Amino acid sequence: MTQNERKLTPEERWEKATLADNFIFYKVMRHHPDACRHLLEMLLNVRISRMEMHNEETIDLDHDKKGIRLDIFVKEENRMYDIELQVVDTKELPKRSRYYAGLMALDTLRDGEPYKNLRDSHVIFICMEDIFNYGHPVYSFQNICTEDTDVRLNDGDFKHFFIAPLCARMIEDEELRAFFEFLISNRAGSSFTSTLRGYVEDARHNMQWRFQFMTYLRQRNYDLEEGRSQKAIEAAENFLKEKVSPEIIAKCVDLPLEKVLELKEKLQVQN
Repeated sequence: MTQNERKLTPEERWEKATLADNFIFYKVMRHHPDACRHLLEMLLNVRISRMEMHNEETIDLDHDKKGIRLDIFVKEENRMYDIELQVVDTKELPKRSRYYAGLMALDTLRDGEPYKNLRDSHVIFICMEDIFNYGHPVYSFQNICTEDTDVRLNDGDFKHFFIAPLCARMIEDEELRAFFEFLISNRAGSSFTSTLRGYVEDARHNMQWRFQFMTYLRQRNYDLEEGRSQKAIEAAENFLKEKVSPEIIAKCVDLPLEKVLELKEKLQVQN
């Protein structure tokens, strides 16, 4: 979440949402397969004759599972794709790409089926900032031999990171460049982006999606607060072990004094 987004109420965020909001991006691509297929074809320079979306949406909240996934899972005969819009660099995208590739493999290879039937997997992140800081518009990865980079593993595992602001300036393909320009500026400069703008408007008028969006924001804010609270508690416990006074700890880690005293009593019992 950006600084500007934090200043907006959930209702204001919904009214101002564009395709660059990952919730809107997910809904548009999930419910307009032709647009999703065209985007995949442009991004990877492939032709997709027939594809299927994952049967179930992943926006439904399950508090026992890790987070809420807003990525789009697409399968065709020999390839499978996982595509997600990433607004903020969370410093974990490389590991997430590995995780998503594993999930796709588990989803498509049945028990007892030979590994040769495993489809090529393409994990795609569309990023709003350069997470690698090398100035490239696109970063594509596959497994190669470290001793001889001409030797490829050929395991069909591919990962792609598109840096939207750089793609909007540096990519040669005009239609693809227009897509990234639309993503960062909300200005439609092609027939495809004009279609996408219409889909975004339709999405913002969908009351069910609006409710899901509000629920999604509440859950995300709850998770953030839980994370901050847990870090404060861990810091307080470390200070207590160093014999720092509870009053000073409460001020340093932004916890109520009563909570710090409770933690102190808990540690004394444990010891």
